[in-house]
Amino acid sequence: MKILSGLSLAEIEKITDELHASKFRARQIHNWIYLKSVKSIDEMTDLSVKFREELKKIAVVTDIKIKVKQVSSDGTIKYLIEYPDGECVETVLMRFDNRANLTACVSSQIGCAVNCSFCATGKRGFIRNLSYKEIIEQVLTIQRDTGLKVTNIVFMGQGEPLLNLENVLKAMEIFNENFQIGARRLTVSTSGIVPKIYELAENDMQSTLAISLHAPNHEIRKKLMPVENKYDMKELKLALKKYVEKTGRRITIEYLLIKGLNDSPESAKELAEYLSDIKCNINLIPYNPTEQNDYQKPSNNTIQKFKYLLEHSGKKVTVRLERGADIDAACGQLRGKIN
Repeated sequence: MKILSGLSLAEIEKITDELHASKFRARQIHNWIYLKSVKSIDEMTDLSVKFREELKKIAVVTDIKIKVKQVSSDGTIKYLIEYPDGECVETVLMRFDNRANLTACVSSQIGCAVNCSFCATGKRGFIRNLSYKEIIEQVLTIQRDTGLKVTNIVFMGQGEPLLNLENVLKAMEIFNENFQIGARRLTVSTSGIVPKIYELAENDMQSTLAISLHAPNHEIRKKLMPVENKYDMKELKLALKKYVEKTGRRITIEYLLIKGLNDSPESAKELAEYLSDIKCNINLIPYNPTEQNDYQKPSNNTIQKFKYLLEHSGKKVTVRLERGADIDAACGQLRGKIN
């Protein structure tokens, strides 16, 4: 049985050729899948009943299931999606009251090998990469379930996107061409896999690159992120400067604020110095508690002081709005595991 989700127009045309139907029929099917996000072939109402019956003999729209759906008090929706092999990942739809944007936070791997100390995903270890079709199914699932059109996509769910770069880039190409989501509305977040950052620079990626930095120096970052032992902040900085030089794009620096660890005025000044010659914006993320450690969230006063010191260095600084913490859908809380 063929799965229609994830197929290109050319691949759908091969199916319609098999059914002795026109290329126009292939275009209709393509639009139903990507622009109208139908759940079944029966919903493709501008196809004749006879043709739909023939198509149903050889194809289905999707073979994945929503295992669990949770809705936060702030409107955030978290899905636990099950693939045919029984493995599951979580994906999140974030809505903001004063914005038209609907942002999908997608996963790129089942589990994660990077094992950052503040993140629940890494505690599972690495299980496998997601195919590009499994990545785009996350967005299609959201659209099918809600009837809404996703406008922005961030690769900030489970896994390290740059360790599954081939599938991530293919998914981004499909989001851009088939879902008609602009390249600049796609964001890839990485813990700092230096060789892959150089690869993205050579590809002249026009989507946003976000770096999970989370520390102002090597010693603190080592405690938080084992990747620092392989690609340290000096190497990372060289890669980021090369990326900006090649693409002309501004990088987003993500910085998780943890009480008593990396939230002091001294840390802010050290971070400002590290980023002084990098074209970037800074996104501060107040820590979201998990059961995996005893880290704590800083006070609002500490967060605002940290923000002020960074702004004083001339950078644009934002504090990420917390979404979905009550359903464990906030930054660092995704696990994708059924207890």
